[in-house]
Amino acid sequence: MSILKLKPCCKDYIWGGRRLADEYGISSEKDILAEAWVLSCHPDGPSLIVNGPHEGKTLAEYIQANGSQVLGTHCRRFRDFPILVKFIDAKQNLSVQVHPGNRFALAEEHQYGKTEMWYVMDAGPNAFLYYGFKREVSKEEFAQRIREDTLLEVLNAVPVQKGDVLFIEAGTIHAIGGDILIAEIQQNSNVTYRVYDYGRVGKDGKKRDLHIEKALAVTNRVPILRSGKSYPHVADCDYFTVDKLNLDGCVMRKVEGAVGGRVLCQHPDYERKRKNCLRQRERSLSERG
Repeated sequence: MSILKLKPCCKDYIWGGRRLADEYGISSEKDILAEAWVLSCHPDGPSLIVNGPHEGKTLAEYIQANGSQVLGTHCRRFRDFPILVKFIDAKQNLSVQVHPGNRFALAEEHQYGKTEMWYVMDAGPNAFLYYGFKREVSKEEFAQRIREDTLLEVLNAVPVQKGDVLFIEAGTIHAIGGDILIAEIQQNSNVTYRVYDYGRVGKDGKKRDLHIEKALAVTNRVPILRSGKSYPHVADCDYFTVDKLNLDGCVMRKVEGAVGGRVLCQHPDYERKRKNCLRQRERSLSERG
């Protein structure tokens, strides 16, 4: 099977910027490029194949035509392609929101719930995220604070910097703050219940909808303990496992094998290339100093 090159689906939500286009070269004709769904089978934003005999098909159409076996053994237990990967450019604060779990989402929305993780690609000096509550709140207090616009007072604001990781389990109230670039790996879902939106209006000049009753039904109202574990995986759950690979910018390794579990082999020239690269770097540093 050849590698499929995908064109992302681009979203121009009102809080987004242009860094994904200007700095990362993602092509979009939109004035705002808030999100790029780079690996997606979701009907709200499918990835498009741009190479080979399947050029022009969506990733979902390719899987449907070639059978679920193209996804590998770990996807067999899922009815649909299980994950969605996107890049997010939050120029402004995103709305405070929560995602339901599978049972509620399937019953109410006819799609899966949404557990996700965030990897902070870049962040401004004062950047922060909202992640759960500072303390336990009752359902009644939660509803009252939404009505009175005082919800932010009980949310847990977490300062972040480049390289930080947060795991957002379904039911966790959260929001991405402004001046942050994020890579998001999530369940294949687009169900979001918005509970606070800073009084903003959409493109139609009206305030965006809130989903208070559904949010009250699914939100975990106790503080979330942030895990400091990063080994062996930066994130690991029933839906995805995420590893971080640190590269030094010049050493390349060729690997061979298949995704089906074979051992990948190091290219025989790897060690020679690595030593040459280190010598070039030492020479460059010597000339500077």
